[in-house]
Amino acid sequence: MKAKVFLRIAAGLILIHLLGHGVGHKDWDKPTDPKMMDVVTTMKSYQGEFMGAVRSMADYYNGYSIIIFGLYGLSIYLLWLASGFVQEHPTIAIKILYPIGVAYLFFGVVEFIYFFPFAASMSFLAGVLTILSIVMAKR
Repeated sequence: MKAKVFLRIAAGLILIHLLGHGVGHKDWDKPTDPKMMDVVTTMKSYQGEFMGAVRSMADYYNGYSIIIFGLYGLSIYLLWLASGFVQEHPTIAIKILYPIGVAYLFFGVVEFIYFFPFAASMSFLAGVLTILSIVMAKR
């Protein structure tokens, strides 16, 4: 397979991850488990000052989740963009792809530790495919 194909598969995996994240984000604050609802209520109920802003833990949780949408969208765009020129301009593509590949390997490990295996496998596989495309581009 060509590096281009690996990068487009990686972009597709991250798109699936983005869609799944959207489904999870939509109702994160409406859990069916009563104890989890207690946690959400507590997260929303108190606002404290941090670095000049007064926010609740729910605000921070929500904000970080929304930032992930941007990160996934940026990643998909950069992977797809690099897939279009990885063979013609491998030096440039590799400079773009190294941090993306390493970041997604890292995300996969973090998601495995703190979240769940499906999310972890999507990120980790996207990282592996990105790194493999770098190896292929160097040949």
